[in-house]
Amino acid sequence: MNNKDLIARIEALESRLMHQEATIDELTRALLGQEQLVTSHKKAIETLENQLQSLNAASIMQPGEEPPPPHY
Repeated sequence: MNNKDLIARIEALESRLMHQEATIDELTRALLGQEQLVTSHKKAIETLENQLQSLNAASIMQPGEEPPPPHY
């Protein structure tokens, strides 16, 4: 192998490495975006769960507190 062939191979490897690094950076940004979205969705679900629990607690009446059925 002569110098020109080695230089060409090294340049090709460097080019592939640059593309791989760019792809890794792009995937990292996408992953961080997804992580932020998941965190946001978790917070929204927790808020909805808390609202649902408070609605359930407010709507449950003791047997003596329930109004009589309409036919009485």
